[in-house]
Amino acid sequence: MKLLRSLAVCLILMLCLAIGVTSAAAPNVELTFWSWRTEDIDAYDKFVKVFEAENPNIKVKFIPFKNTEYNTILATALQGGTGPDIVHLRSYGGMEALASAGYLMELTASDVPDLAKFPKDILRGASNRHTGKIYGVPFAIQIIQVIYNKTIFDNVGLEEPTTWDEFLKISQTLKDNGYVPLSNGGKDAWAFETLFGGVAPNFYGGNDFSNAVINGETTFEDARFVYSLRKMLELRPYMPKDFMGIGYTDMQMMFAQEMAAMMIGGSYETATFERLNPDLKLGVFAVPGEKAGDGGYAAVYMDGSYGINAVTKHKTECLKFINFLASLEYGQMFADELSQPSAIPGVKPKHPVLAEMLSLAENKSTPHLMVVGFRFEQPSGSTLLQTSLQAMFSDKLTPEEVASEIHEGLVKWYEPFQK
Repeated sequence: MKLLRSLAVCLILMLCLAIGVTSAAAPNVELTFWSWRTEDIDAYDKFVKVFEAENPNIKVKFIPFKNTEYNTILATALQGGTGPDIVHLRSYGGMEALASAGYLMELTASDVPDLAKFPKDILRGASNRHTGKIYGVPFAIQIIQVIYNKTIFDNVGLEEPTTWDEFLKISQTLKDNGYVPLSNGGKDAWAFETLFGGVAPNFYGGNDFSNAVINGETTFEDARFVYSLRKMLELRPYMPKDFMGIGYTDMQMMFAQEMAAMMIGGSYETATFERLNPDLKLGVFAVPGEKAGDGGYAAVYMDGSYGINAVTKHKTECLKFINFLASLEYGQMFADELSQPSAIPGVKPKHPVLAEMLSLAENKSTPHLMVVGFRFEQPSGSTLLQTSLQAMFSDKLTPEEVASEIHEGLVKWYEPFQK
């Protein structure tokens, strides 16, 4: 009996040892993380290393694709039942299409507790608009304002304007002194939507109109919207010569090389301008309205989020990584490394220009209208706005005709307009 007991103990010890060896030798889980952010490879490598140091049994492979090809590559893979574990998601309609098709895992506050800290307006870009279910952790917000060259303003003796007339007078003064007042051009249709985001809310009434049109209480044929388009045309004399042939890269270079004094653009431009010209001294202000105190809206939108493939084989590990991406620690790293406003509440940018942008947005923000409210089906509000603004600035459409074209396109699918 003693011999049998000894043998049993030995067998148990050997089994425990075998289990321990097997566990210790278990391979690390590798998560694939697809993105369109090819320009951010180095930054994401740093972010991943921080996560891996805290989670040594989980490896994350960041795989970026060309921006213009990402949507197609991702959709094809997901439709085939494959794709990445972690999905870098476009916002609003881009996210909703994948969620509605069942390709994304729903994220709840029990899975990702930090989601409860996000404002509802920010989570809207990562949620299904019909069900309210959340499928992504927002990573950045973007803010559209006037970015200007402080050195040029100082040399010409200019201060930030407080009314629309002052803004136009400043533009004329810059032009008289040999500068291009605004580097904004019209070759790339989407750049017109950015210009719209910076200018139009200050004349259609900001949130009063945007809430009404999103809720279907009015349409884009509203006189307030038409008036905002007409005000945009007042900028044509201050845009570059032959501005309809000026592309986005030209806009950036014109500003960075100090040929242009201002550019109406997004907060994402800050890092680009400083990379192109480290000596630039940047300032920002929101486009003012017709009277002092009017206008001053900063158009804001959520730029994208991080989600999980619904068929991932590593749900537990994915949730660990997603919780890291939702943390204040990560948000601060993101803002500091990429010079972009993090969407994570509580992050304080160290970059003074970003801090000023966020301050202006906190003071008076409004949705970047078409992106936030009308990008869910085709023809999207963004597509309709962009192409019709190109036509308007080329004198092929009147503001009234632009408004009509947008309404006629959206009424085909936007339910509130069909009632």
